[in-house]
Amino acid sequence: MPLLYPKVKPNPLQKANLCSRLFFWWLNPLFKIGHKRKLEANDMYSVLPEDRSQHLGEELQGYWDQEVLRAQQDAREPSLTKAIIKCYGKSYLVWGMLTFLEEGTRVVQPIFLGKMVSYVENYDPSDSAALHEAYGYAAGLSACVLVWAVLHHLYFYHMQRVGMRLRVAVCRMIYSKALRLSRSAMGKTSTGQVVNLLSNDVNQFDQVMMFLHYLWVGPLQVVAVTALLWMEIGMSCLAGMAVLIILLLLQSCFAMSFSSLRSKTTALTDKRIRTMSEVVTGIRTIKMNAWEKSFIDRITRLRRKEISKILRSSYLRGMNLASFFAVSKIMIFVTFVANELLDNLITGSQVFVVVMLFEALRFSSTLFFPMAVEKVSEAVVSIQRIKNFLLLDEISQCYPHLPSDGKMIVDVQVFTASWEKASETPTLQGLSFSVRPGELLAVVGPVGAGKSSLLCAVLGELPPSQGQVSVHGRIAYVSQQPWVFPGTVRSNILFGKKYEVDRYEKVIKACALEEDLWLLGAEAIIEIGDGGTPLSEGQKARISLARAVYQDADIYLLDDPLSAVDAGVSRHLFEQCVRQALKEKITILVTHQLQYLKDASQILMLKDGKMVERGTYSEFLKSRADIFSLFEKGNEQSEPSPVPGAPTVISESLVQSLQSPRPSLKDAAPEDQEIENIQVTLPLEDHLEGKVGFKTYKNYFTAGADWLVIIFLILVNIAAQVAYVLQDWWLAFWANLQSDLYSGALVKEDEAVVFVLNWYLGVYSGLTVSTVLFGITKSLLIFYILVNSSQTVHNKMLETILRAPVLFFHRNPIGRILNRFSKDIGHMDDLLPLTFQDFIQAFLLVVGVVGVMVAAVPWTAIPVIPLGIIFFFLRRYFLETSQDVKRLECTTRSPVFSHLASSLQGLWTIRAYKAEQKFQELFDAHQDLHSEAWFLLLTMSRWLAVYLDVICAIFVTLVAFGALILAETLTPGQVGLVLSLTLTLMGMFQWCVRQSAEVENMMISVERGIEYTDLEKEAPWELGYCPPPLWPPNGRISFFSVNLRYNSDSPLVLRNLEAFIYPRGKYGIVGRTGAGKSSLIAALFRLSEPEGDIYIDGILTTSIGLHDLRKKMSVALQEPVLFTGTMRENLDPFNEHTDNELWNALEEVQLKESIESLPAKMNTELAESGLNLSVGQKQLVCLARALLKKNQILIMDKATSYVDPRTDELIQKIICERFAQCTVLTIAHRLSTVISCEWIMVYFKRR
Repeated sequence: MPLLYPKVKPNPLQKANLCSRLFFWWLNPLFKIGHKRKLEANDMYSVLPEDRSQHLGEELQGYWDQEVLRAQQDAREPSLTKAIIKCYGKSYLVWGMLTFLEEGTRVVQPIFLGKMVSYVENYDPSDSAALHEAYGYAAGLSACVLVWAVLHHLYFYHMQRVGMRLRVAVCRMIYSKALRLSRSAMGKTSTGQVVNLLSNDVNQFDQVMMFLHYLWVGPLQVVAVTALLWMEIGMSCLAGMAVLIILLLLQSCFAMSFSSLRSKTTALTDKRIRTMSEVVTGIRTIKMNAWEKSFIDRITRLRRKEISKILRSSYLRGMNLASFFAVSKIMIFVTFVANELLDNLITGSQVFVVVMLFEALRFSSTLFFPMAVEKVSEAVVSIQRIKNFLLLDEISQCYPHLPSDGKMIVDVQVFTASWEKASETPTLQGLSFSVRPGELLAVVGPVGAGKSSLLCAVLGELPPSQGQVSVHGRIAYVSQQPWVFPGTVRSNILFGKKYEVDRYEKVIKACALEEDLWLLGAEAIIEIGDGGTPLSEGQKARISLARAVYQDADIYLLDDPLSAVDAGVSRHLFEQCVRQALKEKITILVTHQLQYLKDASQILMLKDGKMVERGTYSEFLKSRADIFSLFEKGNEQSEPSPVPGAPTVISESLVQSLQSPRPSLKDAAPEDQEIENIQVTLPLEDHLEGKVGFKTYKNYFTAGADWLVIIFLILVNIAAQVAYVLQDWWLAFWANLQSDLYSGALVKEDEAVVFVLNWYLGVYSGLTVSTVLFGITKSLLIFYILVNSSQTVHNKMLETILRAPVLFFHRNPIGRILNRFSKDIGHMDDLLPLTFQDFIQAFLLVVGVVGVMVAAVPWTAIPVIPLGIIFFFLRRYFLETSQDVKRLECTTRSPVFSHLASSLQGLWTIRAYKAEQKFQELFDAHQDLHSEAWFLLLTMSRWLAVYLDVICAIFVTLVAFGALILAETLTPGQVGLVLSLTLTLMGMFQWCVRQSAEVENMMISVERGIEYTDLEKEAPWELGYCPPPLWPPNGRISFFSVNLRYNSDSPLVLRNLEAFIYPRGKYGIVGRTGAGKSSLIAALFRLSEPEGDIYIDGILTTSIGLHDLRKKMSVALQEPVLFTGTMRENLDPFNEHTDNELWNALEEVQLKESIESLPAKMNTELAESGLNLSVGQKQLVCLARALLKKNQILIMDKATSYVDPRTDELIQKIICERFAQCTVLTIAHRLSTVISCEWIMVYFKRR
């Protein structure tokens, strides 16, 4: 395991003895620490070797691979369920036997109880044999209770552990599958979907494993209980059983609708999380275009649909819980009524045996059995979704990367391929070329010609339909949109290689990173956040390049790395890096910088995926000039004209310092010694301490309903409980009457007796009906309130997060934000209402039961009071530690998601460098850290439950023997009532305390959600003062001593900026990468609030609302951001333009032909983040979007950096014509882009 989390406290469970394992004593030291202070991540015990992510994942993967093979032989669909059963079935069945024993002890208890009550009925002080026998029964009862307590928790602990292991194994399989997805499969899934699989779908395994065994234990127990009842009271027991069977059938029908609701809900959740992840990634674009409101609407709409489905399944759950609450009472009622009608006489002791036998069924048949059916039906949906993901296309190694046995070569012969199998025109057609060591192949061509696809073909990402590619040697790849992962700059460059100072320094110099690292601070320490903040695009591009150079591979595939940097740095990179450092390598360079073509060994020109021409620079010049006119313009900038601020001088001084030749391969360390682990830093988020405050509860409840509704809910709960408890009380009177009838003290024919019997029955039926009605009302009501709260909290979070300044997104990785929107919201939708309802029910039951016991036999108060006190303190002691662990479990989950999201973005790079194994190990490390917290959470709740139940068992023993000692003073009704209630209390008491602890732990999700509802906000979107509708009329912008820093403690990125931009001026802004050009835009758009004053046409920008300001300026950024949806929705998110206007805009950015050639034209669906377009095409779509806004001020921040010079030049010309009356600011690195501007502003060292 990589030393991401360098600590390991060995797990004491490994050395624990049998007693310690049964009673979880090995956790005591941890509780002591938790009692003293807040727990930290390094207090947790390490994962047991058999629970390690790697071990579990490989085991299940093995079974799955076998299953896939077998399925291919039998020509059927592979079944993930089969693989899971083969992997975990045996051990699972063995533990299942425990349930059998445990439920067996439940069925025996009522028999002992009956014998004790009948001893009291036939009480004879002189009969000592009967007394001894009764003591024997009391001892048997106590032993049963104790055995049940230990077995029950042992079973649940092992079941939950199997669930955890299955979940971890499946997560690992999903991640390793994600690393192998092919390009076409990437279009079928999305980051949001994979995050949802990892956050919500795999959770079903934790749940389903606990209850699965009850599918067979429940029915068996019903059979056993029926037999015992038949022996006690004859055939009238069948009436009660009929009620149970009807109910179970009903619940099975519910379960069927659960699974269909579940699959609809997950699809909606996928969509919501996908949109959310796009919003977080494209937040700059959204803010600059003032689109927050429309995205809030879009996500809220999705959420509304999702909630309506969740409400329906919650109502079904509520019905399940209500039936659990009332069913034993209905069964008892029906049985006794049947008994009256059949004129059977029964004794008081039999009354209580019947009651207790029905109670024994209560948990296993009316709670766990329907739970099992519901969870199984939901798990089936989840397994199906996971299986579909695991069966997506993988990247096929179309050709092995042959070993570099001295001869290195890239050879492509008559290569034809297409990304979409269905499309008629192939992406690449009939390409042939070969490159040998020391050669540089330059690939040029217009936007969308297939240049990046060519590199993918060499990487093996694009499978050929005909022809072949043979590659000898190790590959290094630099993608067009640079990818950096969260970590330090150094770890990004080393990418798993060993750190060698000299080599590292040389690479840094060759990639012109020295100055940037000096400006940023120490490179070993400077942390890159998610998506590469705080680096500029140019810096990211150079770090990607440095990573490739440091790898010291044989073949270099460079996808346009020079576009993101300015002319001076670009020349430096070409001279020092491509020509010097890589001079003995095979290099394929895709570029739009035509001034470098004369240095290439050969040039390959592409258009529409076909090779137009191949040859050397001189051959090109001799050949027909009209081909070259494709790019005629680009040649004028072969030497960058010296610009004030003298970037040329810099590059010369750097050139001299670098003339030393690079070390040849032979001196380098042998391959196997160079590997180190990749260091990824995903800092754990801060978490709150202590208990969840009352305020959180108040906010949570009032978010879903008014106070009136909440008070009504409380009253209904109390009413239901009173009716419930009175039934037991009433039964005791009735039992005494039955005893008198049975013994012959009263005669049934007596009119007074008949009247009393009917009166008893009338009240009894009234109580039963009200119990049922109140039970259903309160269940549905609480679900309605809590699910609504969840919706309200989600909407508040969403609004707050979109009002947060951009800085918030730089500081918080995407995984952390998505974690709250997927996992924590998921808890609030599903688990929390259920647990809350369960807790309230259990709590009121316990209060009611204790009340009745004390009222019936006052001396039971003596053991009850100390018991209550012990319970209270145990719970408090437990919560001190368990809440910290729960918070750690929430925070250790984020890195798993962040790592997944970041890996999916850099998939091609990871595969090109063959770093899958290292990233897999990182994922395992993140998973193991989460498992540590999860495993502790699971064992801790068992620790509490075992102690509570053992204390309860002692209580039962005291009451049982006490009842026998005081037998003279008690009626059989009282003894039966007290004993039957203590046994009911047995499971209920610990269930109540555990659920209350569980509710507090679950409330942490609410607390984390509410934490996101009061983030710091940026300035208001609208202020009282609105600028006039036609503002700005001229587009004059003035900067007065503007300073800008991104956060309070970071260095200034703009220092004392004084500038004046004339109305309708065309300004070009140039400067070295990282000099602060894009920060100028940030200041203008107030992405961070600048110090100093900025005026636009005489209005101070800080005096108006952000939306009023941002809507008045059009902007096209360097990083193109597209959202999932059709092309049309991307161009015109609010349907403000006609089709004609849209086609014109596309024509202006030279995209009309490409879009018309698509099958659905403007309604073509774009894959996640526009995967089916080239990067250049995406930039053009974003530019078209900016042109459509027709504002007085147009800002282009390197908006055409990935576009070929010819297209770029046409676009500049059109902008000059169309925006003649507007102010245009163009930030660019290509001098040809800004050459037509009237004014040039040069940035140097951030001023």
